[in-house]
Amino acid sequence: QVQLVESGGGLVQPGGSLRLSCAASGMINNMGWYRQAPGKQRSLVAVFTSGGSTNYADSVKGRFTISRDNAKNTVYLQMNSLKPEDTAVYYCYAERSYRGYWGQGTQVTVSS
Repeated sequence: QVQLVESGGGLVQPGGSLRLSCAASGMINNMGWYRQAPGKQRSLVAVFTSGGSTNYADSVKGRFTISRDNAKNTVYLQMNSLKPEDTAVYYCYAERSYRGYWGQGTQVTVSS
């Protein structure tokens, strides 16, 4: 089973930045980030495919950047210009051999 280790969450003021990391235990095909706020459904934030394509939710375009280090089996999410609406638990997602895996989540809180 693939293990995903997330890090980088925390408390930040509006307008601040955070960088999330997710390291997988082995080679991964597609990787991405989802988030879930209290009372809301988990939704896609960004995805980085094995072919190098990236996609972003409209709400984060221009502010978030997803990147990937295949040698380290790690995906990153650079979050800039953070807003209170970005507050959520962020979950790493990875696919290997057509199976999906989730990280345990890391809390991101944007508040003054």
